[in-house]
Amino acid sequence: MAGKQSVVFLGACLLVFGRLWGAWAEPDLSKIELPPGFAIEIFADDVAGARSMALGEKGTVFVGTRDEGRVYAVVDSDNDGKADQKYILARGLTSPNGVVFHDGDLYVAEIGRIIRYDDIMEHLNEAAEPSVVYSGLPTDRAHGWKYLRMGPDGYLYFGVGAPCNVCLMENPIYATLCRIKPDGTEFEIVANGIRNTVGFDWHPETRVLWFTENGRDGMGDNVPPDELNKITQPGLHFGFPYRHGTLPDPQFGDRRPSEDFVLPAIELGPHVAALGMRFYTGKMFPEKYRNQIFIAEHGSWDRSRKIGYRVTMVTLDEKSNPVAYETFAQGWLRPNQTVTGRPVDLLVMPDGAMLVSDDYGNAIYRISYQ
Repeated sequence: MAGKQSVVFLGACLLVFGRLWGAWAEPDLSKIELPPGFAIEIFADDVAGARSMALGEKGTVFVGTRDEGRVYAVVDSDNDGKADQKYILARGLTSPNGVVFHDGDLYVAEIGRIIRYDDIMEHLNEAAEPSVVYSGLPTDRAHGWKYLRMGPDGYLYFGVGAPCNVCLMENPIYATLCRIKPDGTEFEIVANGIRNTVGFDWHPETRVLWFTENGRDGMGDNVPPDELNKITQPGLHFGFPYRHGTLPDPQFGDRRPSEDFVLPAIELGPHVAALGMRFYTGKMFPEKYRNQIFIAEHGSWDRSRKIGYRVTMVTLDEKSNPVAYETFAQGWLRPNQTVTGRPVDLLVMPDGAMLVSDDYGNAIYRISYQ
């Protein structure tokens, strides 16, 4: 046990050092590999702990963080593909990971509540007191940070992760995907059995909700897989903690029949930490990329040989069935296993470029095509 604690402590120290180094040094993108015709550059640097992103007005991108407790706004005021202004909108929040811009207001998901900053575009330069939209959510830090999106139905969606690696939970709100109205009313659990989702999006044509899910630890280097799932109707159960994809859990797998659960739309790499995902809805990229799913893989933390640290793409056929899962952008994990960046979230910009946030490199990148 002491040896394992030492390893965890050393890993935490290396993570802190990496973030500090990222704040001092501009990220090196010279080793990033992309398909022919694509380019990557820095959109904004010195954005400590950059995680979830939301598009505002006038070239503004709102950025949540986790451990830093801050919310940023970075602005590309001259539309040259690089942010020229940065604002710190809030400090001292509790893992304000999720951000949504809607009807002029900024919604922020902390661990235990969802808050709102009114008329945010008028207050980038000054501190504002937020209104509490919804409180009373669990305050567990384990898988407690939340991804937040506004659905096409006008509801705010967010996940409530399991407060553990794997466990049975008495409170039914854990391991779910939920929604509320923007005024905080009509709370509803949309789906169950989701260990932890920190990324989801709606198909631009069918409006079906797809989401990434992080698999449990402790079953080995190569199992279980992370997952890409879709919600075709309310009330579905995606298996946790009883099953992980097609694999029964060693402790809980015999407690419910496999027929109770929905299988993944596609299994992703084991322990890749699939986080933000977006359908590419722009027109800059070639036709083959349009309406396809891009995933930010944050990268493994407890695997004997690291995996992830990249952006992948899942290709769907005309019936929205996944037919391919392949790497789109890589190089943040070097051949010697050195880590230089950890993609977190993706955002399609009005010009069709795609932003990638990196909470290890403290930066946001812009991927474009010519």
